[in-house]
Amino acid sequence: MLLSVQDLQVAFRLGRGQRAQAVRGVSFDIDADRSVALVGESGSGKSVTAMSIVQLLPDNAEPRGRILWQGQDLLQATPAQMRALRGRQIACVFQDPMSSLNPVLSVGLQLVEPLRAHLGLSARQARARAEELLAEVGLPEPRRRLAAYPHELSGGQQQRVMIAMALSCEPKLLIADEPTTALDVTIQRQILELLGALKARHRMSLLFISHDLGLVGEIADEVVVMRHGQVRERGAAVRVFDNPQDTYTQALLACRPTLDGPLPARLPVIDAPAASPAPAAPKDADAPVVLEVRALAKSFHLRQGLFGRRDFAAVQGVSFQLRRGHTLGVVGESGSGKTTLGLALLRLLEPSGGEVRFHGRDLATLSERERRALRRRIQIVFQNPYAALNPRFSIRQTLLEPMALHGLGADGAEREERARGLLHKVGLEADALGKYPHEFSGGQRQRIAIARCLSLEPEVLVLDEAVSALDVSVQAQVLNLLRDLQDEFGLAYVFISHDLGVVRFVADEVLVMKDGAVVEQAEAAQVLRAPAHDYTRRLLAAVPRMGQRRPAAS
Repeated sequence: MLLSVQDLQVAFRLGRGQRAQAVRGVSFDIDADRSVALVGESGSGKSVTAMSIVQLLPDNAEPRGRILWQGQDLLQATPAQMRALRGRQIACVFQDPMSSLNPVLSVGLQLVEPLRAHLGLSARQARARAEELLAEVGLPEPRRRLAAYPHELSGGQQQRVMIAMALSCEPKLLIADEPTTALDVTIQRQILELLGALKARHRMSLLFISHDLGLVGEIADEVVVMRHGQVRERGAAVRVFDNPQDTYTQALLACRPTLDGPLPARLPVIDAPAASPAPAAPKDADAPVVLEVRALAKSFHLRQGLFGRRDFAAVQGVSFQLRRGHTLGVVGESGSGKTTLGLALLRLLEPSGGEVRFHGRDLATLSERERRALRRRIQIVFQNPYAALNPRFSIRQTLLEPMALHGLGADGAEREERARGLLHKVGLEADALGKYPHEFSGGQRQRIAIARCLSLEPEVLVLDEAVSALDVSVQAQVLNLLRDLQDEFGLAYVFISHDLGVVRFVADEVLVMKDGAVVEQAEAAQVLRAPAHDYTRRLLAAVPRMGQRRPAAS
């Protein structure tokens, strides 16, 4: 037995004698050369459990129970013993590599540090080993990457650097805490295969933490499902997927949109009463065109050398029509031009060429006053609900300010009444008006962001990865909400996402982008069932399939 967690309980002191219980009697074992996944929603206690193992909890934490590492109780270990253990025998890879990597140190310096501290290598030996590690995790030109800074790397490359750092001292256990959550499906696939290959090559054990059961099915031997700090189900991954025993596990599996099987009218929602939803109303193929895009292009000027510059084409010749009540799904990897396209539609980035017509009017020909009036009719919901809301504004200010600026509502009382109605529409209570963003979860904040957009009575919503950062259960709630709002108000959506299962649920037409250009465009069912382009087929092949284990990359 490599690691045994026995009756772990973690509480946090909140002051005035209050405590919040985050973990309640969690127990599980990790054998040598095995993969165990901790799965659950935000707040389930997954990360707190993992950080208890390496004693990286904040000072107000009170852990109890036993965490046995090869017989040694880590909860009784001294700080010096834990410093010797971390990195050397137990290493961690976290969700956001940019918050874990030092932005002012080169990649090489950050890799060399643990090699010299734990293994006593000379500077030259450590640098040579660092180059080998970058090559092992698949970074091209590893010698050149040693001199690079974190901001010069993509998200997937940053995560590979974090994995290289974690593996530098050849640990026996790697803790990977949501290592692929913010990554595109193809990069996610590469990281999963990399972890599987490295685990097999180094014969190490893996504790993989995720909120996505479909993802962990491809890497885990055993699954531990957590909720509210407790273990709800534990067992072999194959058994959990084929025959889940706990109702919560069943709900987690059911609420994730997939590429297979019949398309539901609504996604199941955890803790919501079972319903028999009416079949989705057929879309009107002759609905009026609200947005027409013709050969839209956007280039950026990049400096090259001291006086030179070159043009980078982020979006090249994109054309489409969007009808009232319809959804256009835009898919592709990071750097494909999806977000730039969305910003250019709203003229938050000025296009370099082409036309964007709203109800037949070219937005480029409008005066500033006309453009401002029109902007309320085309709104955007961003990916990160934590950055999208002003932390100093109450929800009342967040909802009322746009209405006041655009002259909606006769007076403050009428605008407040509209705000209450909007909160009800997105499933929040009216008392939320007096609260601030930090008092809400991520899913609730995204609902507030949607309510803010609706306050201006838009006709088109651009949703830029609006559900990608949410738990699968909260994601299901927001997707159902978007479908309900579309049915009620006839909203047209430009839905930007790298999750093809989600796109299948929401989109009528799909536009696939690669390197700024459209490589495939057709009805959603046709693109996802019989893709015509090799790139689309690669995107589909990279999607995690529920419970299907794939061989690790060699």
